[in-house]
Amino acid sequence: MRPLFTLPGILLLTGILAPEPSFSQEHKSYPASKFPDRIILGYKGAPHTSQAINWRTDSTVSKAVAAIHEADPSPDFQKSARFVEAKSQRVEIEGKTVQYHEVDFKDLKPATQYVYRVGDGTHWSEWIHFKTAAASNEPVSFLYFGDAQNDVLSLWSRAVRGAYSTLPKANLIIHAGDLINRANNDYEWGEWFEAAGWINGMIPSLSSPGNHEYFRDEQNKGKLSHHWRPQFALPENGPEGLSETTYYTDYQGIRFVSLNSQEAISDEATLEKQAKWLEDLLAQNPNRWTIVIHHHPIYSTAAGRDNSKWRDRMEPLYKKHHVDMVLQGHDHTYARGINMPLGQSRKKPDGPIYVVSVSGPKMYELGLEDWMDRAASNTQLYQVLNVDENKLSYKAYTVNGDVYDAFDLLKDKKGSNTLVELFGSVKMKERLTLPEDLEKKFKGAELKEYNERFQKYKQRKGIK
Repeated sequence: MRPLFTLPGILLLTGILAPEPSFSQEHKSYPASKFPDRIILGYKGAPHTSQAINWRTDSTVSKAVAAIHEADPSPDFQKSARFVEAKSQRVEIEGKTVQYHEVDFKDLKPATQYVYRVGDGTHWSEWIHFKTAAASNEPVSFLYFGDAQNDVLSLWSRAVRGAYSTLPKANLIIHAGDLINRANNDYEWGEWFEAAGWINGMIPSLSSPGNHEYFRDEQNKGKLSHHWRPQFALPENGPEGLSETTYYTDYQGIRFVSLNSQEAISDEATLEKQAKWLEDLLAQNPNRWTIVIHHHPIYSTAAGRDNSKWRDRMEPLYKKHHVDMVLQGHDHTYARGINMPLGQSRKKPDGPIYVVSVSGPKMYELGLEDWMDRAASNTQLYQVLNVDENKLSYKAYTVNGDVYDAFDLLKDKKGSNTLVELFGSVKMKERLTLPEDLEKKFKGAELKEYNERFQKYKQRKGIK
């Protein structure tokens, strides 16, 4: 398999990355017990009438249950809580058997706060609140994360906790792949769940898999992590064979679509299957806004990367069906822009706004490409989006809580978008210098080439 791009000490293969060392640190183990852990919200049905919950226990818990009631400031609600039996699945991972449990609460009231807990009737979680979606097109707020991947507990935790502090009333959380580094390492998933903690149990997550959620089996074929489907409750309305990785959900006037770019890049037939599914899905879209999530970027930010087959097949569909934004990861840098070259009017995009972001500590070289309106190197970020009927407001924050990028997308009565840059509200200069470890590893010619590209980018953008 031919490498797409090489940096010292890093080999990036088509699709799946070779294992690589992380920052030196002993890791915790996360043994399951009778008490529920790794509690996370997701969706199986309509968000305004249902809510799915997933959790883990040890193998001794063969029958699990969830209790639910409309939220009440009095603790007396417990007596009249409704019980729903869970579907349980035994999974053997690293020689140990655990149980994953899932409940899909149905027949809920729209725009209503509920309280729930999960357990086996004796060993319970705490009571946790969530709120159903509205039945109408009310404003939506959500968080979006690029790759967490490495040192998730020690360093990604500050991204997810900072994001929650910025937007505690978020309706949804979006993860654009590479949530962890090695697909089947239980301790890495344990770190991911510990980093977000009870946030996962209060705000539903929509996750798309990245290449690091895949591993090679004995026949050297790429396979989805053993953890993915048992531990996430995600819609099963996508193409055959891509359940809970390619899917959609409609939430208060927004159609969120998750695509499995890893499978598409690895297999042309799967690429075509997703493209046809997406074409049909977007052709019958009653929502005013459309946001697509996938791992591999349509336009890359890291130097030397290019997912041309993915872009050539998918971008025409995004344009044809007026996709508003595409949220991506994979390249461990930040960029936001459109597919129109500088020098043209960029107020009226002829396609989506593209974002590539990174929330974890692993950093690559920034490509400084022409499509970028705002970029960042060596910077952990999270994104906050607020959407109402006529405006999408976007802000990218550093993990320090500083606004790094901001714009509004205004939608007129005909559905046409106007991009309004908000650079005046952003105090930070673009962070464009190489990560320190790469700068030390680069040879003279590599460093010279990057600095030349850096200067051309600054000149084009008018940066002093």
